[in-house]
Amino acid sequence: MKFAFLQEPPFCFTDASGGVDGCDTKLASKICQMLDLGDFSPIEAEFAELLPGVADGRWDMTTGLFVSDERKRLVDFTRPIWSLPDGLMVAKDNPLGLKGYRSLAQNPSVILAVISGQIQHQTALQNGVAPDRVRIFATQAQAAEAVVNGAVQAYASVAMAHRGYIAQRPAVRPDVVDIPASEKQPAAGAFALARSSSALRQRIDRCLGDLIGSPWHRKMMSEYGFSDDDIDRLL
Repeated sequence: MKFAFLQEPPFCFTDASGGVDGCDTKLASKICQMLDLGDFSPIEAEFAELLPGVADGRWDMTTGLFVSDERKRLVDFTRPIWSLPDGLMVAKDNPLGLKGYRSLAQNPSVILAVISGQIQHQTALQNGVAPDRVRIFATQAQAAEAVVNGAVQAYASVAMAHRGYIAQRPAVRPDVVDIPASEKQPAAGAFALARSSSALRQRIDRCLGDLIGSPWHRKMMSEYGFSDDDIDRLL
């Protein structure tokens, strides 16, 4: 199985030994083993490549992505593998007092970083952030660095992804603001496969039905900072 991943801890990342780690990677590898799909082969990609790559056969499955009607026109998704809230990465101690997308929209001095193609871009616009105050980056590392060096004042993504990035870099200590549910409910993410792979998707879904919430799954996810409440949203 060719598995496309991003450098986005705790979901997927390259560890110090050069191996690919992360909760999405571990779950995908476990599925590959249980379904006897052959060698598990992680392939690093940028976010904008993930869906086109699975649609045209460069890889078989992607790391978890938020499910949307627009994306479902391009690919098929498995059952959800996590359900998580958005967050803003901001400077240490949150000097501007940002509380979410709407407070950001009301402060004309704030420039927001997003990753090209990620759903948080549209969510920010829907909550009143002006398009000319959004800067688009290709990777998590580029957007986070822009916050650290003051080029932008906030970066919108999954709150857990922000915390995973910070945990990997102890010298870099920005803060994370959780987006309130009134602005965006926790959203489901799932593995993406080609629309021609319906038989494989059904097998993976059955496997996920056995794995999600199991003792193995809870222990594995806890190693990456997920709580039982995070898991229970999927059940």
